[in-house]
Amino acid sequence: MAKDGLWGFGCLMRKKRVDSARTRCQGQQLAKRLSAVDLVAIGVGSTIGAGVYILVGTVAREQTGPGLILSFLIGGIAAALSAFCYAELACRCPSAGSAYHYSYICVGEGVAWLIGWALILEYTLGSAAVARGISPNLALFFGGADKLPAIVARQTIYGVVVDPCAAILVCVVALLLCLGIKESSLVQTIVTTVNVAVMVFIVIAGLYVGFKTGWVGYKLPNGYFPFGVNGVFAGSATLFYSYVGFDSVTSTAEEVKNPQQDLPVGIGIALSSCCILYMLVSAVIVGLVPYYALDPDTPISSAFAHYGMEWAAYVITIGALTALCSGLIGGILPQPRILMAMARDGLLPSFFSDINKHTKVPVKSTMVTGISAAALASLLDIEQLAGMVSVGTLLAFTTVAISILILRYVPPEEAPFPSSLQDSIHAEIVSCSSSTGTDGEKTKGSIGSCEHLLDNEGSLAGHPLIEKAAQDELNELRRRKIASWVIAGVCTGALLLASAASAKYLPEIPRFILCGVGVVLLSCGLIVLTCIDQGDAWHSFGHPGGFTCPLVPLLPVCCILINTYLLINLGSGTWIRASMWLVVGAFVYVFYGRSHSLLLHTTI
Repeated sequence: MAKDGLWGFGCLMRKKRVDSARTRCQGQQLAKRLSAVDLVAIGVGSTIGAGVYILVGTVAREQTGPGLILSFLIGGIAAALSAFCYAELACRCPSAGSAYHYSYICVGEGVAWLIGWALILEYTLGSAAVARGISPNLALFFGGADKLPAIVARQTIYGVVVDPCAAILVCVVALLLCLGIKESSLVQTIVTTVNVAVMVFIVIAGLYVGFKTGWVGYKLPNGYFPFGVNGVFAGSATLFYSYVGFDSVTSTAEEVKNPQQDLPVGIGIALSSCCILYMLVSAVIVGLVPYYALDPDTPISSAFAHYGMEWAAYVITIGALTALCSGLIGGILPQPRILMAMARDGLLPSFFSDINKHTKVPVKSTMVTGISAAALASLLDIEQLAGMVSVGTLLAFTTVAISILILRYVPPEEAPFPSSLQDSIHAEIVSCSSSTGTDGEKTKGSIGSCEHLLDNEGSLAGHPLIEKAAQDELNELRRRKIASWVIAGVCTGALLLASAASAKYLPEIPRFILCGVGVVLLSCGLIVLTCIDQGDAWHSFGHPGGFTCPLVPLLPVCCILINTYLLINLGSGTWIRASMWLVVGAFVYVFYGRSHSLLLHTTI
């Protein structure tokens, strides 16, 4: 078994138990200090970044027009599909690691490593990208980039644009996170409150100006959808990435006081609040100025400046800066916990799993994360690398949706017999054993009371209750096998259908055939999963009593299809760069992770 697990493909399918966290000593646990309010602040702060201050202009001008509001709604609904899946798994598996942790339990070690390694790239590049955008916004307060103090101004050294301001802010945030989760969440709450207040100001001031001027942006000869329905959906695909910060909430699951109750509340309120704010801001901005007149770089500021409200640019800049700072905190926060979770499982050196005795946070992992992100933010222009952030996000979202299907139909931890049947068998055996004499020999009465359970060889196998249990187990194994193949077929169908929809370079006939096969696999798989009984084992999986994902299997299947489509459309350049990082991760796993995995040596 060990040999197969180390040198064969068996190591890729190793799964850890959901309750492995209970076996750890208390000294290696993160402090449970977060409430639902803290989670909402983390979720909103991680989600509402500077993108809303920029994307509304670009998407409205090029894809949606006034239909921007509908695109934000569709993007929010698509993100909610993944949020539902995250919420259930976070409640049932409230441990650090987020999607890495869930995939390790439900899918296997190989996929878990892939997700964990991709998330490391996502959070590092995402944090660096956010930090890199702070200097231009800060320069607005000083009257231009040339007016910034020398210590924070960008400098060109040997052809490299160095951004010391970005590096300094990343280090400050990393030090803040080292102080403790409650302290950092308090700062996140304050910064997020300022950001939300600025967005509310934009809405209120915009409504005043809009009603005063007659909403000229909506009085267009070509209607509300100048780019058609396809433009609205294309815009929603772009705006989808404005919602992906909610997964930062699940990375803190181990530090939540009441995860079964607070995690779904935190995710739900954070995502819905962001969607409402996005829609209100976009509704105001596209109504103040015709979509084609919006400035793609500063759409909100330019909309107010169009009516002589230049002073509003300073308020909006404050909002952009606070959004960047809260996004930076939310970007750096999850990665140390991903590193810690992987180190706990033996896939990374134990250095990353150390938890400070006083602050109860992974200080070493946090400092490594801060130094890496600061170096990238300071030295690299990461515009071309920014697309790689989406690879980790969408891979995680897809895997979490697949994990929900596995949890419902092929749960990793499942009793061999139904619990009621187990109780009956246990009662029979206890009744038999309780009538045994104190010297270990059966009395006459005891032999009479137990011999009806024994066959000719003295075993219990011939009893009707045992035969029924064996038949039930056989049926359950058959159901699980069918469900496993159907889930694999659904994933294959989603991949084929998304590829056919995206492969515009293919001739029409092969593309049509590919699309047809994908539709058949997807629809047939969905029908079969709907008809198959989900069983009872998933009810007791992990920590029951929390949120339950609705509309299974339809909701996770839709989530898989949407995320697969977005993954394929990231572009070949992004995938080439991301593949290089994943290949490096494969070497790390082959030469270190698989031989140091705790599952190779112990059963957890």
